[in-house]
Amino acid sequence: MPHLDAVVVGAGFSGLYMMHRLRQRGLNAQGFEAGKDVGGTWYWNRYPGARCDSESLSYSYSFLPELDQAWHWPERYSEQPEILKYIEHVATTQDLRRHFRFQTRVTTADFDETADLWTIGTDQGDQVTARFLIMATGCLSQPNWPAIEGLADFKGETFHTGLWPHEGVDFAGKQVAVIGTGSSAIQSIPRIAKQADVLFVFQRTANHCVPAQNHAMDPEAERAYKADYMAKREQARHSFAGDVVPELYITIMDLSDDELERELDRTWGQGGFYTQYPYTDIFTDKRANDRVMAYSHRHIRSRVNDPGVADLLCAKDHPIGTKRLCADTLYFETYNEDNVHLVDLNDTPIRAIREDGIATSDRAYEVDAIVYATGFNAMTGALTSVDIRGCDGRVLKEVWNDGPVNYLGLGVHGFPNLFTVTGPGSPSVLTNMVSSIEQHVEWVDRCMTWLGDRGATRIEADQEAQGRWVGYLNDSANATIFPLANSWYIGANIPGKARVFLPYVNGLKTYRDECDAVAEDGYAGFAIA
Repeated sequence: MPHLDAVVVGAGFSGLYMMHRLRQRGLNAQGFEAGKDVGGTWYWNRYPGARCDSESLSYSYSFLPELDQAWHWPERYSEQPEILKYIEHVATTQDLRRHFRFQTRVTTADFDETADLWTIGTDQGDQVTARFLIMATGCLSQPNWPAIEGLADFKGETFHTGLWPHEGVDFAGKQVAVIGTGSSAIQSIPRIAKQADVLFVFQRTANHCVPAQNHAMDPEAERAYKADYMAKREQARHSFAGDVVPELYITIMDLSDDELERELDRTWGQGGFYTQYPYTDIFTDKRANDRVMAYSHRHIRSRVNDPGVADLLCAKDHPIGTKRLCADTLYFETYNEDNVHLVDLNDTPIRAIREDGIATSDRAYEVDAIVYATGFNAMTGALTSVDIRGCDGRVLKEVWNDGPVNYLGLGVHGFPNLFTVTGPGSPSVLTNMVSSIEQHVEWVDRCMTWLGDRGATRIEADQEAQGRWVGYLNDSANATIFPLANSWYIGANIPGKARVFLPYVNGLKTYRDECDAVAEDGYAGFAIA
């Protein structure tokens, strides 16, 4: 078996940067990727309208300053093809592809306590040993198929937004069903509606959605940003959201109704997460959140002609932003089109998928294609899908049966030399993902260097430190209104998954400071041998 310093699983933003850092230090590392090429999330998610909800000028690597200046993003929020083109360019210019085996899925990982080595197996028959196992598998990379009777009986075309055909799909002249109204549905429905003869949207839960206010990149804004790129990068590293955003701190409950209306008009005009950034109490005081939610509902009703449809599209069962906030371009206006029909699954639930379509409690819908926009087994799914076995035969999936436990979102007690990049217990999905990825990768690289300098062969999260960290995560989440929503943040979209709030809510700056303090204290909270 080939012996390696490290195995990296995944070739998205995190896997590529991790490999870059390891190769810079001359370590012998091997990467494995299930896809045919690099890209991660942006390799698989090619559904129509797929785009990032972080602004393009900040949703990119910070370690390539020359590329910062040379690369031109065509839009404020770039679409999937542009992001994938960027990732492919980085992989090519940094010569990273040759360190990965593509179309190869890691299936097993077993830790040898005597040798302090991982033995990693793949579905292609590979078997290698490595000192470190680095899971760069992404937060939203394990597609979730709904448990609906007859799912396999449908004779038409079936698609999942997270596994979209690379050649694209033509819905012209077809009757199409979309099941789900989360982020991928909100982005894809306007595009599908333009092609399809008839589009049925099956909605169980309305989601809060704010206008993206996307537009072509403004040349003057781009020049100004690039003139100060390094400083903006540093600001992003030490910000709450991992992004360069206005440092305004406004308490909603201090504003009169008229003041709040003007303030929300301003931020809705900016669009995207700018509708949340300035407000100190939007996630801690439900009264404040309710006022913003009422404004959002008025905004939706102004865009949808049919009052009954508009009412169904207004999310009322969870505070705004406590599920992943969606940013839309003409989503609500799509329901004004004669060929688009909203089906309320609370009133008429789906009974079964049939050969020719979808049967609800009310009627049958004959369709030519079904699009499942049903999301992912978020944050833990890609990790627990691998048979990872640590000390004393412990299986990660079983250890996490009641919810993920770890220390700093980086290491798990009982699984030495295993690092998870932007996994549960880290800021990840509540921040600009690239900023969080870089922080994690750099911390792991620094840790491995520190261990190597001391001749150490093993690092493992201490059980007591892990327990304190998990308690801190829970206390932090419970101090907000996030737990009031049945979101994928708490695993509510996966039947049988433990209801535990998965991300770290206190922001990237505080998290970075906590991780740095651990490192500076000789990796306190970790056992080292």
